[in-house]
Amino acid sequence: MARVLIVGAGLTGSLCAALIRKELPRPVHLAVWDEAGDSGGRMTTARSPCNPQSTVDLGAQYITCTPHYAKQHQSFYVDLLALGILKPLTSPIEGMMMKEGDCNFVAPQGVSSIIKHYLDESGADVYFRHCVTQINLRNDKWEVSKDKGPPELFDIVVLTMPVPQILQLQGDVANLISKCQRQQLESVSYSSRYALGLFYEAGTKIDVPWAGQYITSNPCIRFISIDNKKRNIGCVLVFLITPESSEIGPSLVVHTTVPFGVSHLEHSTEAVQELIFQHLEGILPGLPRPVATICQKWRHSQVTNAAVNSHGQLTLHLKPFLVCGGDAFTQSNFDGCITSARN
Repeated sequence: MARVLIVGAGLTGSLCAALIRKELPRPVHLAVWDEAGDSGGRMTTARSPCNPQSTVDLGAQYITCTPHYAKQHQSFYVDLLALGILKPLTSPIEGMMMKEGDCNFVAPQGVSSIIKHYLDESGADVYFRHCVTQINLRNDKWEVSKDKGPPELFDIVVLTMPVPQILQLQGDVANLISKCQRQQLESVSYSSRYALGLFYEAGTKIDVPWAGQYITSNPCIRFISIDNKKRNIGCVLVFLITPESSEIGPSLVVHTTVPFGVSHLEHSTEAVQELIFQHLEGILPGLPRPVATICQKWRHSQVTNAAVNSHGQLTLHLKPFLVCGGDAFTQSNFDGCITSARN
């Protein structure tokens, strides 16, 4: 039985795992490794340390489907909508740019539920805290080393982590990348930003008429969302009282601007968090202090320049097969990751 390794438990990696399981004609042993402590990648949903029922999307906030991809990727959307993993976005997002025919969707249980769905479909063995350090050729197989534990052999390896991490890999893989491929990989660039998740006590009131708002006049903050209102789940707001109100308080997420993220990339998260708080007070004066916070640094946020002429993936070696994929080879959205996984 062939052994297949997918490095990265984000959207492209989980989709790729599900498609391999569905479409390969013969049985395979499928493994997914990720250096983080949970699946999701840049579609991460974090839980409050005070109440695990209170969650917040720290990465992608909603999914926009254009008429083109509504046809091309129809089966993916139909399946996720039928299962209730996606639902139409009905809450008001101020400042959202809408084009004719676009549809927006949210994940009621958080965007990471999409990744968990595809990983479950794949039946893969998923391992966290597995940081790949080296890839070497050993008798027509890939010997993959991680920072802890012994190396393992695989027949096929798919790399879906950010491109700078691919370029840092040691071993034979560093010499197998051709000059042209290296130029393609080095041409990829990312934006950087911070996301701050705020969790509030049950009964807290956030008196605003929107579920999300794009900010254009602040040097630090680009987007604010009352996360549970955006996802239409039980929360405590002045205009929404539900049976869960006595147990779950509202959660809020703040995304910084890219210039702020870039200029504060090497600062301590504590210092950055306090700066975000100061700016947030100017936008939402009187906002109470949260009972818990999570500050996420997105060093590799959205792709600003994708690899040219890659068509969703870049094959580094044919026998044995080694390929890299992800939004770095398409575009930073749901449909870009579908395109990469399918290719």
